[in-house]
Parts: sequence; C-alpha cells; structure tokens
Amino acid sequence: MQTPLAVRARGIAKTFGDVVALDAVDLDVTEGEVHGLVGPNGAGKTTLLGLLLGLAGADSGTLQILGAPVGRALAVPDGVAGFVDGPGLYPTLTARQNLAALTRLRGRGVAAREVEEALEQVGLDAVADDALRGFSLGMRQRLGLAAALLTRPRLLVLDEPANGLDPAGKNHVHGVITGLAATGTAVVMSSHRMDDLAALCAEVTVLATGRVVFSGTLGKLALESGEVDYRVATTDRAGAARVANGIRGLRVLDQDEAARRRGECELLVRGGVAAMDELVIQLVGAGLSVRELAPVVSPLESAFLTLTGTSAGSSAPDIEESR
Repeated sequence: MQTPLAVRARGIAKTFGDVVALDAVDLDVTEGEVHGLVGPNGAGKTTLLGLLLGLAGADSGTLQILGAPVGRALAVPDGVAGFVDGPGLYPTLTARQNLAALTRLRGRGVAAREVEEALEQVGLDAVADDALRGFSLGMRQRLGLAAALLTRPRLLVLDEPANGLDPAGKNHVHGVITGLAATGTAVVMSSHRMDDLAALCAEVTVLATGRVVFSGTLGKLALESGEVDYRVATTDRAGAARVANGIRGLRVLDQDEAARRRGECELLVRGGVAAMDELVIQLVGAGLSVRELAPVVSPLESAFLTLTGTSAGSSAPDIEESR
C-alpha cells in the first residue's frame, strides 16, 4: 500500500517583480518522511517553505497539503506548523511565557503540562523561566520548534532548524525530528549542513535558480558527484604517486608548496569510487600502508556543487536568501 502524500506540488511558480523565485517546481513528501531542501543562496528554498506554511501563494501550479488543495489564499489546512527565517518570539518574555502566548494567539489553549513537556523535549526545561533576550540563536531555534510541537503537527516545516546549535542542542533537535517522523508526521526542512541531511533525511530536493535540479534519495544524490577529490596519506608519497599515476580514471593533483616543504606524505587525487578502490588495492599490494583516505569534500556536497554549478570555495549549501 502506497504511503499517503503530505505534500504534492506540481508546476509551482512564484515571482517577485522581475525575479523568478520558483519555476515549475514539483515536490512529493510522504507522511512520516523527513525531506531535505537544499540549494545555494537565492535558489528559492525559503520561498517554497513559505508556500507550505501559507505565508504566500503560488502564481501558478497546483499544491496539495495533507490531502487538501491550497489555492491563492494565504492559508493552509490545520495540522501544519513550523517557521521560516527563524521563529517569531517575544524577547522580553520567558521561554515558558512565550509558548503560552503563542498558543493563545493561535486560539488554542494548552495545559501547563504540555508546555513543560515541549520544553523538555527540546532540552530547554532548565531555562524555562529565563527571558528570551538572553538566549543564543540555537536556543531560539529550539524554542521555535517547541512552539510548533504544541500544535501536534502532521506537517512540520523548518528553515535551518540546526542553525546555531551546539552538539547537545543538535542531538535534541535530531531526536525530536526523527521521533515525529516515526509517528507519521511529515517534515520538510532546509539545511546548509550535509551531515544533518545525511542523519535525518530519507530524500532531498536540490534547487538552483528556482528550479529542481535533483530529487531523490541521498544514495542517488551521492552517485551524482562523479569524480571526487580524495586525501590519501601513506608511508611513501612518491611511491603512492607512482601507483596512482598508473590507474585509469585517477589523477594526481598538485600539492600545495607549503605541504611539500613540510615533507608531508599526503597525496591528493581525483577520481571515481572504482578508481579509488583500485588505488587502495594496489597501494597495499605494493607494500605501502594507507594511513588516511578521506574525501576533501563529501560525496554529497560534491554532488550538490556539481548539480548547482557552484564551487567549494564560492557557495556550499548555505543559509537561504531573505525571501
């Protein structure tokens, strides 16, 4: 039996004056799925998230959320929660007061126990009576997530939910998101961190200049990377270079002058997975120990850079534009 769709978008277009923010975008998100949205600055991620939250209407195309069609009006069905460009919170109120105020504004009172549970769920119970103005960016993100949880969402839309989080905070947020997905909630999240996507998302959609350039599983995305630069540390750099130069589909890259002066045994090579496998086999066969083998840029990030036409030095997956 096919899992029902929480989001079904077909041919979505949105412009702001002469700027095309979204151009014929398709998106499917099933119930219980964590779906990643990634792209360089200006790609249209925040615009798409705003449509899912009812903050804007599409100019054309069809959008269904939780089985209900969404028209041009700024509204979405009950069961949708989240935030874009950071949660809207009151800096002079405490964390607990913020949650109580936000639920009243939504026309739904909640029991004090529910507020306490939400704060505990995101790891903020110890600072529940502290004023928000003293909170870090990561703590504000977690409080925004707690506010969304109080609505018991069936679709949760999050814009950079791990932004500003320390490792402990990130673990809290990851646990909340995976727990929600396990109970059937669909989650659509943008992120500029490939490790967050790898840890949480079943599928991702990559946007570039308002268009979908990839949609599918992370495994399929990694295959899009093609050749990847690898760092190889051995007991004999010169010997390793001779081995690498004899492998088809593998190219030895120039090592920077500082590394050469230090006499490092590190080798930089570029090639596909099969060529790297062959390199390891031949290095071991030649009696050379492999101390390190790691991609300079992860295969997921490399695929992102390839698909979006950006370079590692100019624009990695990053925080979205103002729209």
